[in-house]
Amino acid sequence: MLDTPEQGTGATVPARRARRGWFRISRLTGRILAINLLSVIILFVGVLYLDRYQNSLIRGELDALERQAEVVARAVAELAVETDLVLEGTLSHDLVQRITRRLSGVLASRIRVFDAQGGMIADSRVLTGPGGTVRIAPLPPPEVRDPVTGFLLELYVHVVNWLPSRAGMPRYHEHDALNQRFPEVELAATGQVGRQVRAKDDGGLLLSVAVPVQRYKKVLGSLMLSIEGDEIDAAVRDVRLEILGIFGVVFAITVLLSLYLAGTITRPVQRLAAAVELVRSSRDRKHEIPDMSHRGDEIGDLSRAIGEMTEELRRRVDAIERFAADVAHEIKNPLTSLRSAVETAARLDDPERQRRLMAVILDDVERLNRLITDISDASRVDAEMSREENDPVDLINLLSTLAEVYDAVADEADPDKPPRARVICEIEAERPLIVFGNGGRLVQVLRNLIENALTFSPAGGSVRLKVRPDLDRIRISVEDDGPGIPNGKLAAIFDRFYTERPEGEKFGTHSGLGLSISKQIIEGHGGTIHAENRRDAAANVIGARFVIMLPAQT
Repeated sequence: MLDTPEQGTGATVPARRARRGWFRISRLTGRILAINLLSVIILFVGVLYLDRYQNSLIRGELDALERQAEVVARAVAELAVETDLVLEGTLSHDLVQRITRRLSGVLASRIRVFDAQGGMIADSRVLTGPGGTVRIAPLPPPEVRDPVTGFLLELYVHVVNWLPSRAGMPRYHEHDALNQRFPEVELAATGQVGRQVRAKDDGGLLLSVAVPVQRYKKVLGSLMLSIEGDEIDAAVRDVRLEILGIFGVVFAITVLLSLYLAGTITRPVQRLAAAVELVRSSRDRKHEIPDMSHRGDEIGDLSRAIGEMTEELRRRVDAIERFAADVAHEIKNPLTSLRSAVETAARLDDPERQRRLMAVILDDVERLNRLITDISDASRVDAEMSREENDPVDLINLLSTLAEVYDAVADEADPDKPPRARVICEIEAERPLIVFGNGGRLVQVLRNLIENALTFSPAGGSVRLKVRPDLDRIRISVEDDGPGIPNGKLAAIFDRFYTERPEGEKFGTHSGLGLSISKQIIEGHGGTIHAENRRDAAANVIGARFVIMLPAQT
């Protein structure tokens, strides 16, 4: 999607989004909130579950109910069998009902008695009399609840019933209690104790224990005690609510801390993004990257890196603009000379003068060709060095090979011409001197320095290549016996298109880019290059020296 400028302001879409970032939750803030709240939500679900605590309460209630049921079963076995029924081994329905009715006012649990075949004899919630059967249902104590509390309690019940510990329980339907089969009663009919926990229709618990009614080790029937788990639900609910209260505080603190953490990250990043967008889209250079280095964290490092990158880009843009201006200026001179020579040659009839003008034209074309070649090389240096892979380079072997090549060329020179200066390699090291870089580009630098030194050295002189370690760097020097470098020009000679040639050399032979390209290459290797004059004891200039410092490979 394109960044479109806002009407009347020139601000782009990312800049407007960055300004609105103070009033909306960014995607990064949402992720931080989600990650930090995930553990809190897991704790929330675990608190709602509380299965182990609930099961321990249920076991305790069932144990108490079993002991109570055993006492009642012994009483029924002793009192509910008439004398003429002892030998038959059956329970008296009338006596069982009367005992059940009497105990219903003492015990909080529901009492049901079954015969040996599983038929119900008595139920403390059902009264049978001359007028018929009356079903008793205990009413809950009156409670005054506001609508909000009632809604929250209903929501709580629905959530609890949805949990696996409650959803997997067998259901109990009171309206179908007379026809419902009770597995615990069937188990008690075999002489064992049966237990069962059920979930009621209203979401509550129903705990029941069935024990055999025995007389002289003969099972006469079964007695089942049932009690609702309201106290268990209340105890679990109280624990949950207490922990949920703590959860609410933790949740609020987590949200606030997450927002603070996100703010310390997202707002600075949004400021940096907006500043970068302004720098990119603005035509002037008054906009700066905010300096956040005082933070002492990664955001500060990012702001410093973006600021340095922006300044470096600006320097490169300025360098490109200056380079383009210098190129236009340098090309304009030979083009002007070439145009003048062509116009003059067209008006001349003298063949000799035309021949001399054609020689000038050829010189200007050759000068243009050389200038364009050097300009192309200079413009490709940075790009090629960033693409090409660096390798370990043995400087001792490199300098020794260069010295041998130049000596071989000097030996094959025309004997009728003055002898060129000799190239001598002086190694001041007892171990290999290795740098990490581009060997071809380093050779280009050294050949350029050697050629310059040979140009300025007198016939029969020498050019010395010296290399030695210097702490964690390697020092390379190229020395000649020439006239040296003019005062005040030690730094200017590395400027583009600067030329300082020996007397008598043909004009236009050099483009003035050699030393500038050499400086680019050395700085691309993390090194430095400078020039200085060699002097004798009387402070007289006896030659020039170019010094290269490169980081040594460890």
